[in-house]
Amino acid sequence: MKIALLMSGGIDSSYSAYLLKQEGHEVVGIYLKLHEDENKHKINIANIEKVSHHLGIETHIIDAKALFKEHVYDYFVRSYEQGLTPNPCAFCNPRMKFGFAFEKAMEMGCEKIATGHYAQVKRDENGIVHMLRGADDNKDQTYFLSQLSQDQLQKVMFPLGHLEKPEVRKIAERAGLATAKKKDSTGVCFIG
Repeated sequence: MKIALLMSGGIDSSYSAYLLKQEGHEVVGIYLKLHEDENKHKINIANIEKVSHHLGIETHIIDAKALFKEHVYDYFVRSYEQGLTPNPCAFCNPRMKFGFAFEKAMEMGCEKIATGHYAQVKRDENGIVHMLRGADDNKDQTYFLSQLSQDQLQKVMFPLGHLEKPEVRKIAERAGLATAKKKDSTGVCFIG
């Protein structure tokens, strides 16, 4: 299967690429430039290029800053101005990663889209896909994915959902992935 993998330049998406390749899939990496921090993009893209070269996968860098500003950043600012506490990740995932990026992936001939999120999906006997918590309670990211539609859930893969982070680090290091020792990112991407 041809699968688009959203790559961040971190260990989780890098190891997801490794797992998908091990399963025999054709993997196409996609990096979305969402915010204005070009130094951060440079570092992330350099990591993605190392991993992509090591694994033999093609990658695409897509500038989505204007769309991100319109659909996520401006919402974030407006919400704060109204005294609300927005969750930009929960807003970004359905619109940017599993919306805009998946449309780009379909144009490239991909059938599914994968990320390094710690979540799981399961299809029931009626074909309905349910999101389940990741196996690692410390890394579960279902809250940030809670706004995905059924149509989007039908097309997603979360290769790390059944794993725990320490195991991912250990195996990524054995696999020779350049990002194996990279520190986890914990902030909002456009704030840090």
